[in-house]
Amino acid sequence: MSDVKLIRMSSGEDVVATVVHDSDARLVIKDAIVAVPTGQGQLGFAPWSPIISKEEKDIPVSKNFIVYIANVDQDVLTQYNNMFGNIVTPPEKQIII
Repeated sequence: MSDVKLIRMSSGEDVVATVVHDSDARLVIKDAIVAVPTGQGQLGFAPWSPIISKEEKDIPVSKNFIVYIANVDQDVLTQYNNMFGNIVTPPEKQIII
């Protein structure tokens, strides 16, 4: 499994990350960012854990601290993929005749 998901933590954080592994007890994630308000109703993104070692790629998270897991908004997904160098697939163009 390798999907980008929105993970709502019990602390109130909205974390966007790639899910590497999902088991009954925990989620293993990588490239985690957190949404932060920037003012005037806009959001920015910052590293979820900015002081974690750069060598630490996969982070196990206990499901006891997760409220829900959901799909990410398409605009956020595009921005996330641009940040982490993942392949960005443009939306399919429709021809109207």
